[in-house]
Amino acid sequence: GWKFYDADDYHSPENKKKMSEGIPLNDEDRIPWLCTLHDILRREDSSKQDAVLACSALKKMYRRVLVSGASAIGSNQPGPPGENAALKILFVHLDGPMEIIAGRLEKRRGHFMPPELLKSQFDTLEPPSAPETFITVSLEKSLPEIVLEIEHAIFQG
Repeated sequence: GWKFYDADDYHSPENKKKMSEGIPLNDEDRIPWLCTLHDILRREDSSKQDAVLACSALKKMYRRVLVSGASAIGSNQPGPPGENAALKILFVHLDGPMEIIAGRLEKRRGHFMPPELLKSQFDTLEPPSAPETFITVSLEKSLPEIVLEIEHAIFQG
């Protein structure tokens, strides 16, 4: 019953063109995209609708923007409580060797991001750490094992 969003569907045409040309996105490219995603999550939260967002929130700052919106830019903390309180988000860090992810990217068809950009994503990655709310799940597990681990974290706390 949860809504699912693929963050790639919300990239601007300029971002998609840049990636399709093998050019990695930078912070300036990603911030408006992340703010849009925050707005979607905020809307769902306001409607009391649970949601899953598949998103390469590679940096700690990107995850702060997802939680708190544009107010998080340049800040190390989520926004203040009140009307624009930080969203409650569990980040799931899908962790695995570059070779496994590269193999999966090679099988993907019709996507604007070429597998050649994978290294730039690994170079940019800042794995989640305290005080972020997250779990790390190995991509070397089967899909049913991954889903069970995520469900357990959500429903058991």
